[in-house]
Amino acid sequence: MSIATNRRTFLTAAGALAGAVAVGGIGVASASAIRKSPNGKPLAGVFPIGWSPCTSDNKLDLDAMVAQQKFLNRGKVAGIAWPQNASAWQTLSSEEWHAGADALLSVKGRAAVVLGVQTVGFDLNKSIEYAKYAHSKGADAIISLTPPGASDADIISYFKALSDAASLPLLVQAVGDVSIDTLVALSKAVPTLVAVKDEAGDPLQRAPELLSRTGGTLEDFSGAGGHTFFAEMEEGFLGTCPYVGLSDVLQRSFELYQAGKKREAYDVFGRFLAFDSIPHANEYVCIARGVFPEGEIMRVNPPPPNAPMARRRPEGKITDAQKAEIRLALDTYVKPYLVA
Repeated sequence: MSIATNRRTFLTAAGALAGAVAVGGIGVASASAIRKSPNGKPLAGVFPIGWSPCTSDNKLDLDAMVAQQKFLNRGKVAGIAWPQNASAWQTLSSEEWHAGADALLSVKGRAAVVLGVQTVGFDLNKSIEYAKYAHSKGADAIISLTPPGASDADIISYFKALSDAASLPLLVQAVGDVSIDTLVALSKAVPTLVAVKDEAGDPLQRAPELLSRTGGTLEDFSGAGGHTFFAEMEEGFLGTCPYVGLSDVLQRSFELYQAGKKREAYDVFGRFLAFDSIPHANEYVCIARGVFPEGEIMRVNPPPPNAPMARRRPEGKITDAQKAEIRLALDTYVKPYLVA
């Protein structure tokens, strides 16, 4: 089935795209499809997975965390999700989690803060503690991966407990073998669930059924570095979770698309993809753009050995020549498209 046919199926079933309206500065397809945080921030658009930047001695750099959030505000990016896989959440101590959350929340602006609350071993009591802390400190939403190997009943119970603890909008990062049936059941059982970052299978193939069966009430987000976001927008996706460095460019593409300027959106997306093809671009671009200081360590866990090569981090240490190539590409090809 073609993208266009899939999209028509979803639009008919969900009753979306009744007309373009503006919500919180984002031109969107349907106002009813967009949920807002308690702080009034739209939970749609580009929500990069924040880095956990560290100094040379591997200590979490809180000044860099603040700079990261300020950068996203300057870039008019929808928000940030931290800490998730690209943030190396498994490596963070409880003290680092709290300090990092406080650093992000200390920055006021348009970019929403979505705090990841899963813990090593999926300790529900600890996750509930994190969720309550997120609520008490004014976070916009919380997110969690699905517990590995859990039954549908256990997944629903887990997210119900988080929802009850935080009273915040909730996002689920579906991984492993989580089915569409599970996500549909979860959306019905947990009213605070606003979006799924779907990484359990091919999100493009799963989108039409997922969106139609949830009546458009559950927003569909993606990951994979944002590489397929344009095709996903054609399917009705309302968000993505890429890396931080060019999130302002991807946000611009999203807004152009929602405003009906699809050709311009496609051209901007092409710049994003071309830059992202440069080895080590994601790890170095925040340094090249002055967000993080030179020598900063991005504390990121390596992907599983069987991860597709297109999504694996390049091996080896970045060279001075590669740094120069990244800076040249930014100045020569991407600069007119930067927002921050």
